[in-house]
Amino acid sequence: MQEKIIEIADRIKELREVSDISPEEVSSVLDISVETYLKYENAEADIPASMLLEIANYFKVDMSLLLTGESPRMNVFTVTRDGKGVSVERRSQYKYQALAEKFIGKKVEPFVVVAEPKEEEPTLHSHPGQEFNYILEGSLKLYVHGNEVILNPGDSIYFDSNYPHAMKALDGKPAKFLAIIM
Repeated sequence: MQEKIIEIADRIKELREVSDISPEEVSSVLDISVETYLKYENAEADIPASMLLEIANYFKVDMSLLLTGESPRMNVFTVTRDGKGVSVERRSQYKYQALAEKFIGKKVEPFVVVAEPKEEEPTLHSHPGQEFNYILEGSLKLYVHGNEVILNPGDSIYFDSNYPHAMKALDGKPAKFLAIIM
């Protein structure tokens, strides 16, 4: 997996360099420190999937290009078979599987996410846009803007992802959910 992380970081750095944009400019647009951005570029820090989406949007490329190195080609439909989506394991708290990486011009990024049970409290993060989560397996505590919401299979939540948020698997078991980032 470390090799994949390095490849994603290299693609981000290459996009920035061929665009002749400084790390300071990118970090300013992303509203993160230059140090954090350079850690992403050098594969020294986890990049949240939401940040990958922001980077892709900033460079006007599909997120699939960052994940796979290939531009999507499908424009009518795309099928992702069970367990065959591109894995994105950029944060130790969550494992993401992209569900539509081959589709051109997506208006949303759908993922299946697995939150592994952890003792420590999750790190809050935010990103522009909105997010929809639908619980498939397990129980999940979602922290959003000072609120804590318990979600079980069949439950869903739609929220403004500009507000700090995080998820935590409950009962010592992984929680699996569909996440759609808009």
